[in-house]
Amino acid sequence: QVQLVESGGGLVQPGGSLRLSCAASGTIFRLYSMAWYRQAPGKQRELVAGISSIGITNYADSVKGRFTISRDNAKKAVYLQMNSLKPEDTAVYYCNQKLQNLDYWGQGTQVTVSS
Repeated sequence: QVQLVESGGGLVQPGGSLRLSCAASGTIFRLYSMAWYRQAPGKQRELVAGISSIGITNYADSVKGRFTISRDNAKKAVYLQMNSLKPEDTAVYYCNQKLQNLDYWGQGTQVTVSS
């Protein structure tokens, strides 16, 4: 059974930092591309950052220079380090795992940036 479990969300002030984690199980983790998406109220889900099976990363323009995605294949985990957070980063953040036509999602973790 495939499972993706996110953690690390919460309430943070503007300019603060959070580190999201996603623990995967049930797949050969190292073969999969991993990504973080987010969905704000009333908006479509959007890609935040992705990392391929060989470590190539990509980022949404809105988070470049502030967020960093990384993976640890030994721990079957992917991380999102978020710095200089802004109110517009407020959303539910989802972990995604993909390999060809296989596509899995976590349940999401809430990130709220507010003073």
